[in-house]
Amino acid sequence: MGVLDILTSIKDRAEKFLNEKNVVTDFLGKLEEKTGIKKKILAAGAVSLTGLYLVYGYGASLVCNLIGFVYPAFYSIKAIESANKEDDTKWLTYWVVYGVFSLGEFFSDIFLYWFPFYYAFKCLFLLWCMAPMSWNGSQVIYTKVVRPVFLRHEATVDNMVSDLSGKAMSAAETLTREGKDQRINKDKIRSIKIN
Repeated sequence: MGVLDILTSIKDRAEKFLNEKNVVTDFLGKLEEKTGIKKKILAAGAVSLTGLYLVYGYGASLVCNLIGFVYPAFYSIKAIESANKEDDTKWLTYWVVYGVFSLGEFFSDIFLYWFPFYYAFKCLFLLWCMAPMSWNGSQVIYTKVVRPVFLRHEATVDNMVSDLSGKAMSAAETLTREGKDQRINKDKIRSIKIN
């Protein structure tokens, strides 16, 4: 699949989306009635302004994170509510890759922030990860990076989680027991003071 095919596919999907009935197209339809500018032009302008804002705007991090979160969250909920399990796997894969990316970004953000156009590239990366095609970013990164690392270290992580959960249960039991003992001691002291 060449670049021209990808661009044609994106254009077709955008036109299909603009012809569907939803909140965005309703809003664009009202705007089209008031201004006389076609929905397609309005949508292209909105995408262009968002792109420029990601490059030059204040708060580009927020806009980029909203783009990477809101759309996938909405479609994840739709996937959960649907009977088809294939879309569940698609969005679970996205969230795993998003989590790994966010973890990596947390530790390197102080350096990445200084790169020009960082948020525009991050947004493009997140869009690639959620793109509705078989070789989208989340599928590629999951199969080439995340899955092999996970399979290599799965037993070690399982043992560590098991140990931690055992320690957490024992700590919770100890705290509960100590809380009960303190309550019993306070009740004894009150009963002594009353007598």
